Amino acid sequence: MTRQLSPRPSTRPADPAAGAAKIPRRRWTARSRRDFFVFLAMALPNLVLIAVFTYRPLFSNMYYSTLDWTLGSPTASVVGLANYVTFFSSNDAPKVLGTTAVFTLVTVGGSMLLGLLVALALNAKVRGTTFARSAVFAPYVLSGVGVGLVWLFIFDPGYGVLAWLLRGLGQQSPQWINDPQLSLVMVILVYVWKNLGYCAVVYLAGLQSLPTEVMEAASLDGANGFRRFMSISLPLLSPTTFFLLITTMLSSLQAFDLIRIMTPLGTGTSTLIYEAYLQAFGAYNRAGYSAAISVVLFAILLVITVLQLRFVERKVHYS
Repeated sequence: MTRQLSPRPSTRPADPAAGAAKIPRRRWTARSRRDFFVFLAMALPNLVLIAVFTYRPLFSNMYYSTLDWTLGSPTASVVGLANYVTFFSSNDAPKVLGTTAVFTLVTVGGSMLLGLLVALALNAKVRGTTFARSAVFAPYVLSGVGVGLVWLFIFDPGYGVLAWLLRGLGQQSPQWINDPQLSLVMVILVYVWKNLGYCAVVYLAGLQSLPTEVMEAASLDGANGFRRFMSISLPLLSPTTFFLLITTMLSSLQAFDLIRIMTPLGTGTSTLIYEAYLQAFGAYNRAGYSAAISVVLFAILLVITVLQLRFVERKVHYS
């Protein structure tokens, strides 16, 4: 006798729409409304501040860059992109862009490299490291105006400390302030000195978070200190390096206080941000032209950040 098996009932709904209709919707309960209003009360002040003090000046500056406006004048005329054309076609544009590139690359590279070396020294288990860490980090939290005034007294070719020491050795002091090339070197040296403490502290935190068992295993395998650093420590520090690369580059592109104090006329040190300041508040009073330079700086910052997040982050190894 043949036994006929009944087909198994299907567990899938015949109509997908009918199955989707059975999914309960989230109800807007009293607790949900309360949580939403609490979130709104916490976030709204910050959103308002960001909108008023960040985005509104940004879009206003973009609008001002399309004007032919003398600072202080009650009237202005719309010129479209003429300010941008004037800047990129002028003889000062290559010099300003080149100075900005040199200043940014040297200060970022110098601060990160010296900061890493200082962090390796501060990571050693010896006496006095706490005081040394505080001394290294102290210049970073000092006022840029104060730091610039002190170092200007050191570099001054007439009555500076460095000139006095060189005269004692029978040498003449270089014209740090009047020579355009030396003035840029002077500002770079001071900027790196001021900011390497920040890189050192961040790198030190990264070194202290490295897994000790990996280092011990590499040491047992016979790897020396240099090999352990190059093959293990440096790759594991890539998130720290990536973070410092973004923050220090953005900071260097916006450096202003040291340049303003040490070279008020921008002799050899006219970066984009300082050129925008000179055009608006110097002898020119060209507010619209200055706004156009500021927009160019903003575009460069935006492109660099996007490129770093898009391509450089691929080489970062997160543990």
